[in-house]
Amino acid sequence: MLKSIILAAGKGTRMKSETPKVLHTIFEKTLVGYVIEAVNNTGFADENFVIVGHQAERVDEYIKNNYPNAKTVIQSPQLGTGHAVSMALPYIKEFDGEIIILCGDTPLITSETLKEFVEFHRNTKSDLTVMSAIFDNPTNYGRIIRSSEGKVSAIVEEKDATSEQKAVKEVNAGIYCLNWKKVMPAFSELKTNNAQGEYYLTDIIKWGNSNNLNVNAYTLKNNEEIFGINSKTHLAEASKLLNRRIIKKHLDNGVTIIDPETTWISPETEIAPDTVIYPSTYIEGKNKIGKFCKIGPFAHLRGGVVLEDYVKIGNFVEVKKTTIKSHTNACHLTYLGDSEIGSDVNIGAGTITANYNPLTKEKSKTVIGNNVKIGSNSVLVAPVTIDEGANVGALSVITKNIPAWALAITRSPLKVIEGWVKKHL
Repeated sequence: MLKSIILAAGKGTRMKSETPKVLHTIFEKTLVGYVIEAVNNTGFADENFVIVGHQAERVDEYIKNNYPNAKTVIQSPQLGTGHAVSMALPYIKEFDGEIIILCGDTPLITSETLKEFVEFHRNTKSDLTVMSAIFDNPTNYGRIIRSSEGKVSAIVEEKDATSEQKAVKEVNAGIYCLNWKKVMPAFSELKTNNAQGEYYLTDIIKWGNSNNLNVNAYTLKNNEEIFGINSKTHLAEASKLLNRRIIKKHLDNGVTIIDPETTWISPETEIAPDTVIYPSTYIEGKNKIGKFCKIGPFAHLRGGVVLEDYVKIGNFVEVKKTTIKSHTNACHLTYLGDSEIGSDVNIGAGTITANYNPLTKEKSKTVIGNNVKIGSNSVLVAPVTIDEGANVGALSVITKNIPAWALAITRSPLKVIEGWVKKHL
């Protein structure tokens, strides 16, 4: 098995936020969460060490609550990337296997790329492999320096690079795979004789060569995957890049997306072919959408949503933690939360499931059977069950269970007072 070390100690000053950089989110998942999951999904990793520093308590709490195979390790003071990795030494001193090192602010890295990277490391019998990328404009990246034979001899940070080295277009992607027992001694021999006065992780390449290790570089196929987040602008750009990737996957799988530029779909959402997603729809969290559904425009699915085939979720409809069976429509201005809704149901415009009790802070469930018809502007106060075939009249507030095939109505009788307007002019 393999272990990972994820560097997540930075403050992220340019984010201009009280939230630690790695806890910023795309589709409600944190940046560091994307990285941990990419490592876990390779099927190689059994343990992850997240190096924390700035607001370590918040990052530690998040990791503990969400990733059982991850552990945080504090770096204090922060003396560079090489120093950060060395903080994990007490936990892996006896480990005899592979360590993969990544940055916690690169949410676009994929498990497929990491798997290829590790397999390259193994197939080339490398002791130390760095991931590289080719950029036409390599500004701000460390340069991969190769020997005349093409072997990787060093990584030189831009601040320490000569003009000749700055012209190199192959750059350090910031991800490493190490045969730990062979490379571990490097971390006690790193020096700070550089422009930053820090222990550079990149110096392990030069160390590896000087100790006759097999050092190689794996060249990344898609440079977007190492896009690092250092500002809110970067966060917005990464969000778009991730969304485009997801949209393309669904289009390739037979989903119709009318306007990819205004449609947002989370990575965990499954959509069957022949479903149509209309413009300005936002889908977050984990959802499963069947065939021949119609979603939007201006719909919002908030996670935990299961839609069977031929379901219609129309404009300005919000759905959360709800299962909806086939041939059911909720076409306009509706909120459905914490609900189970049967097939062939029609939800009238303006209907809401009142699922939250602000006094007890509890959420309760609404159950709607097959063939139920809910009139417009109705409120279903959970917990409540509306059995098969029942009808709810428009403007009703339902606070009790409704039996099958009954009519439920709480509307006040209509009064018409003729001539009233003229009398009051």
